[in-house]
Amino acid sequence: MMRPNILFVIADDHAPAAISSYGASLVATPNLDRLAREGARFNNCFCTNSICTPARATVLTGKYSHTTGIRTLSDVIDHTRERTLGMLLHDAGYQTAALGKWHLGHGGNSDPAGFDHWSVLPVQGKYVDPEFHETGGTVTRRGYVTDILADMALDWLRGRDPDRPFFLYLGNKAPHDPFTCDAAHADLFAGRDLPEPATLRDDYRGRAAAAARSTQTVATAHLRNHVPDAPPPGLSGDELLRWNYQSFMKGYLRCVASVDANIGRLLAYLDEAGLAGNTLVVYTSDHGFFLGDHGFYDKRFMYEESIRIPLLMRGPCITEPGLADDRMVLNVDFAPTLLDLAGAPIPDDLPGRSLRPLLAGEPAGDWRTSMYYRYWMHGAHFDVAPHYGVRTETHKLIYYYGDPLDAAGAVGDPTPPEWELFDLERDPQELVNVYDDPAYAAVRAELTAELQRLRAEVGDTE
Repeated sequence: MMRPNILFVIADDHAPAAISSYGASLVATPNLDRLAREGARFNNCFCTNSICTPARATVLTGKYSHTTGIRTLSDVIDHTRERTLGMLLHDAGYQTAALGKWHLGHGGNSDPAGFDHWSVLPVQGKYVDPEFHETGGTVTRRGYVTDILADMALDWLRGRDPDRPFFLYLGNKAPHDPFTCDAAHADLFAGRDLPEPATLRDDYRGRAAAAARSTQTVATAHLRNHVPDAPPPGLSGDELLRWNYQSFMKGYLRCVASVDANIGRLLAYLDEAGLAGNTLVVYTSDHGFFLGDHGFYDKRFMYEESIRIPLLMRGPCITEPGLADDRMVLNVDFAPTLLDLAGAPIPDDLPGRSLRPLLAGEPAGDWRTSMYYRYWMHGAHFDVAPHYGVRTETHKLIYYYGDPLDAAGAVGDPTPPEWELFDLERDPQELVNVYDDPAYAAVRAELTAELQRLRAEVGDTE
């Protein structure tokens, strides 16, 4: 069989709840839905550290944050230490390109490696008239970034060597804040209000104080310019909360609509060029995003909306179009999957598993039933406490391990460790912390043991 081409598209902050094939009702995403209809949709795909730089490092290396040392937004990749998908697939004979958001450092050993061509946004990049760092220097391209990235991808695809398989890594900036939309979608949702999530006014009662301390709230989003427009003067309290929610959500979903439209352009090219049959198209996001859930926007926490990511795949490896798989898939699985499907060697030190049997509809009865998560940033942004935990198919245990500095007061008041335990079957919105409930004593003990087992398995014993 011919080795498949690979078009890998990774968005920024795109929650599955903003894709209609995942049941979203707020926005239509017909082109992403086409991938699900003609390929496979994974309903339980999760990231292992919900923040941009570490999540992207995991996707490209196939390793956990503690292994790469890329734990926070301040860390950068070092290609003298880490071999990435670009390098491994290039060594396997693929022609390679990296376009768009990189966010793994710039200059020296942090520039994209293993790519025949690369042109990437500096850090977050801009929505309008963005600057790009590339092999020959720095250039500014006029227009809207999502359209520009699709143009760049199409140009590269048209100019590639048709006799070699390709790996194109396309990193969209959208729908990351500041939620600047393009002219084509500026009037989407005009004149109507979007429905609010049931937990927009979560009071965090009975749960760890870590959630209540966080400042990533919809109620205060305007203070960080994380809403597309300034709120009208005089708004406060619940009126301001409502206004912020409508502003940020409409901007966010307009950005999603633009991403979907440009996915449509890429799929149309694959059809026209006769490449669709032998091209694996992957669509995912670096992490999830709170769409007002728990009163939050942004990510970071181990709550479902933050760690759950979309994974849509279409290609020759999928035996039954429209496949919907509920097994637990992680972003550490992406690299071994792509290498496996490309017929390239899989390094022995990758902890994830290839999704090939799942794509073929095979039982894979020994598939994982639990996952390990860790967020490292120690309150650096939005005062989110560092934490780690375990998620099984039915429960979630989270340990906020508190401020690492103690009563000496070097960083203000120390925060004590806290635990949260959620019954995901009875409480899918994660509103009731049952950690101290005697009825869950056995579950708590089982999850504590499983957490320690997973930490040892992945080597995060620090």
